[in-house]
Amino acid sequence: MARRLTLYILIGMLLGIVVGYALNTAYPKGDETLAYTADTLKLLPDVFLRLIKMIVAPLVLATIVTGIASMGDSAALGRIGGRSLAWFITFSFVSISLGLLLVNLLRPGVGLELTPTGELGELATGDFTFRHFVLSVFPASPIEAMAKNDILQVLVFSLFAGIALSAVGEKGAPLVRGAEALAQVMLTVTGYVMRFAPFAVFGAISSVIAVRGLGIIVTYGKLVGSFYLAMLILWVVLLSAGAIFLRGRIFTLIRYIREPLLLAYSTASSEAALPKLFEQLDRFGIPRRISGFVLPLGYSFNLDGSMIYTSFAAIFIAQAYGIELPVTSQIVMLLTLMVTSKGIAGVPRASLVVIAATLNQFGLPVEGIALVLGVDHFLDMGRSATNVVGNAVATSVVTKWEGMLQPPLDPDAEPLHAPSHTAADGRAGLNLDPANYED
Repeated sequence: MARRLTLYILIGMLLGIVVGYALNTAYPKGDETLAYTADTLKLLPDVFLRLIKMIVAPLVLATIVTGIASMGDSAALGRIGGRSLAWFITFSFVSISLGLLLVNLLRPGVGLELTPTGELGELATGDFTFRHFVLSVFPASPIEAMAKNDILQVLVFSLFAGIALSAVGEKGAPLVRGAEALAQVMLTVTGYVMRFAPFAVFGAISSVIAVRGLGIIVTYGKLVGSFYLAMLILWVVLLSAGAIFLRGRIFTLIRYIREPLLLAYSTASSEAALPKLFEQLDRFGIPRRISGFVLPLGYSFNLDGSMIYTSFAAIFIAQAYGIELPVTSQIVMLLTLMVTSKGIAGVPRASLVVIAATLNQFGLPVEGIALVLGVDHFLDMGRSATNVVGNAVATSVVTKWEGMLQPPLDPDAEPLHAPSHTAADGRAGLNLDPANYED
């Protein structure tokens, strides 16, 4: 099923390009019929993403609670969290630095002479403050956090719940078993929802091309091409760093995550790939008690694609307006983005909010956001896929660091089914002896 799904997603992308281009050429720009048709097609990805969001919060809650409760060692939890954050901070610096370096070398904004429209949409930059970010980390209500699909707040509550269940011991065992069952139910639901993915991909691609046409990529070709080159280099850096720990298994990891990657790229949403990424990392050999903790943490603090985009886009806008920023200002911008980018998981249109706040702080024209809005969907496709790569590598490295990486299963095997109790290795559906962990 997995191989067929990947093929169907690729077919959906190709059909989306063909249908979108046909609609764009058949109707004049601004035609009401074209707008209505494109909006109708967009229903497909919108429904799919709603179904994915329906899964994410209970899946994150269940996997973190189960993982921490089965870990039984607060020292191990602190060590895994510390190693995860060390990796996240290091590659936040690498991603943002690489974006600044390449945008200065490639200079995609120089000579564009574009005229901004000034239409920024509802970018709530006024709320994007340190106080706002800190308060947004801690939930006033776990129910509200799950209703809003705020992964970071669900993560915080799940940490407390998992530690408490571990502390109460046998009295909390029924709740732990319930969390295990909930995780498996959500993964089963994921399998059902994934069958709709090719239709969602078709709708997303055809809708945006019907309205904007293929020409939008040519018009902004230098920006899109430069940014994708920057992300390709970042992929090489991430995978090379991962290979230091994983050695030859880094190539195996790439093969295992191809489907979540394709899903994130085609829907322009790294969140859409999260449930499938859990499944594939299970098969790769990562115990759920590691992935259930590190992956949600990474989705809040380790968005490598989004971070390289913020630095790249900010300097691109400055170049488009003919504004030269000295090296000292760019270093300060790097340090600023290191902090502000950590809050982007809980803010609508997050990357654009960070860019707008950064432009305002450094005296650059905030209306320059309009320059990238036209191709933001195509850029978002790339940065979403990069976020998936970054978090898959980070989770694998932390697992190897802990000495808990297991031999892989078939990446196209049927979805794993958890037993009614915690598996010996913490990986759903398996009962392997811990002695089988790789050194």
